[in-house]
Amino acid sequence: MKEANLEDQYASFPEIRRPEVLKFLDWIHAQPHISDRFSEGEALHFFHACRYSMEVAKQVLDTNLTARTHLEEFFVNLDCERPEIRRAMRTVSIVPLPGATPEGYRVILAKLDDLNTSNYNFADVMKLYCMVFDFWMYEDGIQPGHVIVIDLKNTSLGHVARIGLLQMKKFLYYLQEAAAIRLIGFHFINIVPFMDKILALMTPFMKKELTTVLHMHSDLKEFYKFVPQEMLPKEYGGQLEEANVAKEIYYKKLLDNRKEMIEFETRHQVNEKLRPGKAKNASDLFGIEGNFKKLDID
Repeated sequence: MKEANLEDQYASFPEIRRPEVLKFLDWIHAQPHISDRFSEGEALHFFHACRYSMEVAKQVLDTNLTARTHLEEFFVNLDCERPEIRRAMRTVSIVPLPGATPEGYRVILAKLDDLNTSNYNFADVMKLYCMVFDFWMYEDGIQPGHVIVIDLKNTSLGHVARIGLLQMKKFLYYLQEAAAIRLIGFHFINIVPFMDKILALMTPFMKKELTTVLHMHSDLKEFYKFVPQEMLPKEYGGQLEEANVAKEIYYKKLLDNRKEMIEFETRHQVNEKLRPGKAKNASDLFGIEGNFKKLDID
């Protein structure tokens, strides 16, 4: 893993004052429950995502690392040689696209490859998604914004039935409260007749800000207004290699950097025994888990 060049990032965002970022980094290293190996580049992601507010960046960083510690199904055991991660790699394509939109936004695309519902595990797929996203951001550096695209082609009710309501709550909590990105758009393309079932899983946990950037497209021509056609893989009318080919290149990066990703995991967790004051647990973040069940599909 090669971290994005700091000088280039500061040059691209001259409004960021490096002394402020270093002050933020000093604060991070002074926290006994946070790893002292947290880098300036990693701190910069949070400072930028929080629009240069020191206090907000502190809060989001602590929420991020706390969530990564207690969201075990998404952020623990990031060994890409584990069988469940290798299965997820075969099941879905998760591809950060080269280039950027005219506004400078970077785009990541996810689609289903294996249509066998028994091979689809939502938690494992989201773990892989987060691993790809983390690796991408680490090497790509801060950007004006990010766009998430999910292709629902070939998705069945059987896939939706395998998504746990609590799992969705946890993932959307992380995305909205803890992710160190400026999320500009969240797009579903090739939408399915049962979109109401998917939205029923999501909307109880979506804040207004996420609702505002959520878009659903049955027509790719409408989608091209947000993400230019030429940025996309061939199956979407674009110029890039097909997503299931491009994914192998990116997954190989994860496999080649297996040890670095495992180290990344430990660096992005907290030690609750050393936290000043009261230690936190999953209930502090998400409430009592109770008897959440998978959504009933009629």
